[in-house]
Amino acid sequence: MNPSKPVDKEVVKKYLTDLQSKIVETIEMVDGKNFLNDTWQRKEGGGGTTCIMENGNIFERAGVGFSHVIGSKLPKSATDAHPEVVNRRWEAMGVSLVFHPDNPFIPTVHMNIRFFIASKDGEEDIWWFGGGMDLTPYYPFLEDVTHFHQTIKKAVDPFGAELYEKFKDQCDDYFYLKHRDEPRGVGGIFFDDYNMNSFIHSFELVKSVGDNLLNAYLPIVQKRNKLTYNGKQKDFQLYRRSRYVEFNLLQDRGTLFGIQSKGRVESILMSMPPIVKWSYDWRPESGSEEEKLYTDFLIRKKWIAN
Repeated sequence: MNPSKPVDKEVVKKYLTDLQSKIVETIEMVDGKNFLNDTWQRKEGGGGTTCIMENGNIFERAGVGFSHVIGSKLPKSATDAHPEVVNRRWEAMGVSLVFHPDNPFIPTVHMNIRFFIASKDGEEDIWWFGGGMDLTPYYPFLEDVTHFHQTIKKAVDPFGAELYEKFKDQCDDYFYLKHRDEPRGVGGIFFDDYNMNSFIHSFELVKSVGDNLLNAYLPIVQKRNKLTYNGKQKDFQLYRRSRYVEFNLLQDRGTLFGIQSKGRVESILMSMPPIVKWSYDWRPESGSEEEKLYTDFLIRKKWIAN
């Protein structure tokens, strides 16, 4: 590939739709149940396909969405952070997924990779990539967390030895429930506004992240799926899922952008867990496995050696 190659929106779009298909097909084989494919159009421009599985053999809900939305004026949530894109035509495309397993010993996983470009006649395009993935366990195993982070590090290392630590820190900062003063999970990587070196360099980085989601997550699923659990453990999973809802509705920039840009609500909110529980002022018992989640895992730390 020519490193000076100009921005190619169609190449990015093809990669994203192919990635969605690959992940859906793989998860269908793992779970044994098929996704519902729901293709939609957006009145203001663009559309997408939401692939959703509910009440599967492994996943209570698994959603893999592709969207490509087009507009003439960006919502305030975007222009506040990027005043340089005011009064530009724009396109945003991406793949976003969340898998909520039935078994509390399997963590929830989230991934998003996206591309944004804003155009104005007579001026150079403004573009960037963003994305990342993160893990939210309920009854964690250190070896699972280590595997997840090692896989991500291996994916981004070829593009810069400093990127894993930088993106990990950004993930820890972003997926932090400020009102609860606690991390959502054990992190991963998160990056935005990435347009380093060249279009090809940036695109290859994002592809490496997307291509490694299954490598990072499926070994954990296969290892923990056969573990038996009881009602108390399921109840704790439902309680912890409430943090997912709180983050998505109160802090997530993607949710805010989707709503403000008049996106399709069903697709924007597909990441919500299907069943959730809130308990007033609940606290884990001292010395319990539930307390261990808070003391040993919902903390900011290095999970792997450099």
